[in-house]
Amino acid sequence: MRFISWNIDSLNAALTSDSIRAVLTRKVLDTIVENDPDVIALQETKLTATGPSKKHMEHLAECFKGYSYVWRSSQEPARKSYAGTMFLYKDKYSPEVFYPEIQAPDTMDLEGRIITLDFGEFYLTQVYTPNAGDGLKRLEERQVWDEKYSEYIQSLDKEKPVLATGDYNVAHKEIDLANPQNNHMSAGFTDEERKGFTNILNKGFTDTFRHIHGDVTGAYTWWAQRVKTSKINNSGWRIDYWLVSDRLSDKVVKSEMIDSGERQDHAPILLEIDI
Repeated sequence: MRFISWNIDSLNAALTSDSIRAVLTRKVLDTIVENDPDVIALQETKLTATGPSKKHMEHLAECFKGYSYVWRSSQEPARKSYAGTMFLYKDKYSPEVFYPEIQAPDTMDLEGRIITLDFGEFYLTQVYTPNAGDGLKRLEERQVWDEKYSEYIQSLDKEKPVLATGDYNVAHKEIDLANPQNNHMSAGFTDEERKGFTNILNKGFTDTFRHIHGDVTGAYTWWAQRVKTSKINNSGWRIDYWLVSDRLSDKVVKSEMIDSGERQDHAPILLEIDI
């Protein structure tokens, strides 16, 4: 099966705006569809609490012909039109859908950050991990999230094999970002966040990109929008992942990034697995 995950940074804008960025986003969506994935996971959809509007649904039907979808949005008292996730899967599938809460701190459980699909023989779950924030103001809550999330996917793994994906908002090792020496106190590369991700892997999960590609450098999934030359100079971070239960690691065929062209921010990531 083939899976693609992408932090789209506003599905709403992609479907309804004519801005230059929205046009670039739609080009990436076209590329994703051309790859013919069985399932697409989208993070940071930024839809309202009521989900896709009628206009959104019309565009989704046109863009993703042959796919059904489920979504989860931020709910009050969490911020409006914030975070959010969506799964699109080919109509031939009919997975059971779960919207878990993991007893996370603050409003994190209300921000639409996790959806899990049960395909019978395996679980597929996606996450949009909370950012530690400017000045690391949410780092303490983020540490609790990481622990609660690791316990959640470990509980899934006890039942059946797991594929886990999403924007984990952490570069795990120094080879996962272009300038580690300057970022040890930056959100996404603190010792605390890196240890949190190590703990996730230690619960019985494999980082499929490293499993396939070893210690290759210069392979990133995110380039800062605020720095115009970040992508040109490949000054990026690898913060988006496909993880699998350790017992599935030898079934992984591909784990790689999909070229997102001129568009900065996140690139989609692809997993092919013989499952």
